[in-house]
Amino acid sequence: MAKASKTLSPKTRLAQSLEQLMLIPGLCGHEGRVRRHIARELKALGVEYWSDRLGNLIATIEGTKGAPEIMLYAHMDQLGLIVRKIESNGLIRVERVGGVPERALASQEILLCVGEGKDVPGVIANKSHHATTPDEKYRVIPYQDLYIDAGFSSADDVLKAGIDIGTPVVYRPHCVKLADDRIAGTSVDDRAGCAVVLEVARALLETKKRPTVHIVFSVQEEFNLRGAVTAAQALMPDIAIQIDLILANDTPDMASRGDVKLGGGPAMGLYSFHGRGTLNGTLPHPAIVSLMENTAKTLKMPLQRSAHIGALTESSYVQLIGSGVAVIDMGFPCRYTHSSLEMCDVNDLVQLSTLLTAAITTVDAKFNLDRDFYEQ
Repeated sequence: MAKASKTLSPKTRLAQSLEQLMLIPGLCGHEGRVRRHIARELKALGVEYWSDRLGNLIATIEGTKGAPEIMLYAHMDQLGLIVRKIESNGLIRVERVGGVPERALASQEILLCVGEGKDVPGVIANKSHHATTPDEKYRVIPYQDLYIDAGFSSADDVLKAGIDIGTPVVYRPHCVKLADDRIAGTSVDDRAGCAVVLEVARALLETKKRPTVHIVFSVQEEFNLRGAVTAAQALMPDIAIQIDLILANDTPDMASRGDVKLGGGPAMGLYSFHGRGTLNGTLPHPAIVSLMENTAKTLKMPLQRSAHIGALTESSYVQLIGSGVAVIDMGFPCRYTHSSLEMCDVNDLVQLSTLLTAAITTVDAKFNLDRDFYEQ
C-alpha cells in the first residue's frame, strides 16, 4: 500500500484519501471504523500508533531534541443522530448529536449504523406535499417531530435488524466529484482535515530536519470538543495546530461574513467565538501566525484569513492545557457546513498540506514562543 501510494501525486492521493474517509460512518462516540482505517494507513507508513481510552488515535514522529513539540490534529467524528424511541409501527425517533441543522433534515437519506456489513438504510420522512397546509409550507419541522422510515412494519422488526435505543445514525455516506477538483458529500468536516494530516505525516517522515510532531486524530469534537483535550493533557505539546474547515464566504448567503474563497488556498483562523451555549473561542498565538505567514510568503502561496463568530474548534480548550499551549486554527475553505453535502476543493487541501509541512519543519530549538517578541 505504502509503495503504491508513493507513485501517486499528492493531489490524487488526497482526493482518494478524502473519498475513502467520507464513505466511512463515524458518529461522535462511535468513531471505531474511521480509527481503524486511519490506523491501517499509519501502519502502511511504518508509524507506530496507539489509542487512549476516549478513542483518540495518536502517533509520534520523533524529531530534533530541544525544539518545541507540536501537536497536529484533526477530528475523526461526524455529527448526526441517535435513536431515542422505536414506535410500535416500526418508525424511529431520534435525538441530534452535534450541530445538526433541522432545516436540512427532512427527506434526507440516512444510515442506521448497526455494524460493518449490517448497516440499515432509511429516510427521514417528509410530509406528503399534497397534504401540506399553507402554514406548513415554509415551516422548519423540529427534529423531535421528525421520524425515520427504514421500511419496517413493527418495532420487533426494527429490533431484529439490530437497531435499538442508542443506535448511531448518520447522513448516508456520499461523495460527489464536481468540476474544477471540487468534492461534495458527507463529513468533509473533518475527514478532509484527517486526509491532510495523513499527507503531512507522510511528508514529515521523508524530512530529516523536523521537530517532534504528535499526530492526533481526535474523537467527539462535534460533541462539545472533547477528544483533543485528553490527548493534549497526555502529550503536553508546546504548539498545537488544529486542522479543520474554515467557512467559505464566496456564495451569496455568506458574502458579508468574510473573504475566504473556495479554491483560494489554505486559510488561517485569526479569531473564532461560539456564542450559542459554548462561550469559548480561539485567539491564535502570534508566533504561529507569524510562522504561517512567513512560510506562505516563502512558498509564494496564498494564505487566506478568517475571523468569525458561530463556530469554534478544539483549540479553544487545548490552548488552556498546562501552562498554556501556542495554538492556531489552520484549515481549508468549506461551503454548506454541517449539511449532508459539504464542499471543499482538493487544490486547497494540497496547498494546505504543503504549507503545514514547510512551516513545521522550520520549527527548531531557536523558535521563539515569547509573545513579547511578536506583539507590538
